[in-house]
Amino acid sequence: MSSAAALNTSAGVAELTGAICDIESVSGNESALADAIESTLRTAGHLEVIRDADAIVARTNLGRPQRVIVAGHIDTVPVNNNLPTRLEGAELVGRGTVDMKGGVAVALKLAVELTDPRHDITWIFYDHEEVASELNGLGRIARSRPELLEADFAILGEPSNGTVEGGCNGTLRVIVSTTGKRAHSARAWMGDNAIHKLAGALTSLRAYEPESVKVDGLVYREGLSAVGISGGVAGNVIPDDAALVVNYRFAPDKNVEQALAHVREVFAGYEVEVDDSAPGARPGLTSAIAQEFIAAVAAAPAAKYGWTDVARFSEFGIPAVNFGPGDPALAHTDDERVPVAQIVECERVLRTWLS
Repeated sequence: MSSAAALNTSAGVAELTGAICDIESVSGNESALADAIESTLRTAGHLEVIRDADAIVARTNLGRPQRVIVAGHIDTVPVNNNLPTRLEGAELVGRGTVDMKGGVAVALKLAVELTDPRHDITWIFYDHEEVASELNGLGRIARSRPELLEADFAILGEPSNGTVEGGCNGTLRVIVSTTGKRAHSARAWMGDNAIHKLAGALTSLRAYEPESVKVDGLVYREGLSAVGISGGVAGNVIPDDAALVVNYRFAPDKNVEQALAHVREVFAGYEVEVDDSAPGARPGLTSAIAQEFIAAVAAAPAAKYGWTDVARFSEFGIPAVNFGPGDPALAHTDDERVPVAQIVECERVLRTWLS
């Protein structure tokens, strides 16, 4: 059991967001925040609290006919002179305010305060979302304690501007590689330049036009982008190998295998190796409980372009949506900022629907 000081959930939810953000938790360094969240949840006698590494699960066991999961990751991308948080007018500014500690604060406050919800609720605060998928804390729980993820509906507090964003794109990262022959650069004709051989792949990327795909009424925009390139031995050596790292964000009408087949087609003639992948998720808006939640939000749902863990819930057969404060376009930027009113409104909507 953690001995860390509990967070003050009696404060306003925006103040709580700032306090959570100010406990730096870049992926791999979540322990201090996980300790604080665990200590906070253990003050609530109506919750069963379970710790799994740096993930905390808290749940009610009231015998309700339906169970809802409310989940959020507690890690962030690296800090860049944007902590501690600060208020600028009506906005809270700083690392994590958008992705996704506003949603975490909403969940933590409600977990402590909702002692008699109309559905049983499983609250999940998990680690390692912003890194390779095999490290993801929610995935780890799915492998080791799958019974903790049994539910009829899931809400992920990812930034969605306070509206419902259904499903998510899948993501595939591949390495497109070339080989050649080393030579002295003064006699370049005696070698075979592996970097030059990437020209065709880069030309294909530059000419590529991503699709917008309609899935169950929502439109998902795809993307195929170079995100890294490497090669070279020394300043006077023709390189004998080079690699281009490409990320494909694909609509949830495709699975990973279909996405990979498409990428191999784009880079026909090149060696293509999978570096990381995660499937997308269809919108998940057709169940009665999902429709009920959409009605409570009272705004038209949209598609989630970035990958989120709604995809994991979809794999478990649980309809899931993204719903949280913050503009997803500001996620991972150094100018992360969220309107205080949006955090407050997300708390109000979720509290009203769960009460």
